[in-house]
Amino acid sequence: MTDSFFAGMPELNPGSVWLVGAGPGDPGLLTLHAANALRQADVIVHDALVNADCLKLAKPGATLEFAGKRGGKPSLKQRDISLRLVDLARAGLRVLRLKGGDPFVFGRGGEEALTLVEHGIPFRIVPGITAGIGGLAYAGIPVTHREVNHAVTFLTGHDSSGVVPDRINWEGIAKGSPVIVMYMAMKHIGQISANLIAAGRSPDEPVAFVCNAATPEQVVLETTLSRAEADVATSGLEPPAIVVVGEVVRLRPSLDWLGALDGRVLAADPFSSRIRRNPA
Repeated sequence: MTDSFFAGMPELNPGSVWLVGAGPGDPGLLTLHAANALRQADVIVHDALVNADCLKLAKPGATLEFAGKRGGKPSLKQRDISLRLVDLARAGLRVLRLKGGDPFVFGRGGEEALTLVEHGIPFRIVPGITAGIGGLAYAGIPVTHREVNHAVTFLTGHDSSGVVPDRINWEGIAKGSPVIVMYMAMKHIGQISANLIAAGRSPDEPVAFVCNAATPEQVVLETTLSRAEADVATSGLEPPAIVVVGEVVRLRPSLDWLGALDGRVLAADPFSSRIRRNPA
């Protein structure tokens, strides 16, 4: 894209920070505001989940700082990352905090923004496509389908201490949300599945794991609640992964558009017999 293409778009000013979502992986899912930030930033503080191809859009000479956090692995403390953004801005730099997915969806963007407010640093929020929606779309799994669900719940599989959050109302979610999308849940899928089954979900309910979503390394594992833990263990798959529970998983044989590009023959709509055709 030429400079003229971005004429009139917001300017990333020296001494300010933009908190930007990079989407789930595919650089084509970057927003124009994200691309505009990449071409202006003096320093880019990026997560582990940001696709390296996205960083190729940085302007020549921009400094890249890795600030990735992965569960169970050595990583920077969140407070240190937030304060680093403050220091860089106070040095008069144009700072881009680039985060996988959306900065305000389990991305700790709220914590970082509040630190900027605390220290009087001007900032801008640029939403991104969250993996719980975009990553599932790349797997051919819609988050909503009118024959399946009119509600969806997004939750995290572990809290700040690395364990399954004890404040989640599993019974309420199991009974009230036909589709459940989980971030950072692979490690604790055994306990999570047991919680959902104990709360009334069927052991045979379909589950899908989408690993490395929206990248060339994407892998999808389809299983059920009762088999999820064992199937993940034997598959050898590792995070990052998005996990989805619900009947929408059954649509994947019909909507796996990436598979179709590689020659997969898509199946008929599994819910076609349930569709009610209302007169106009």
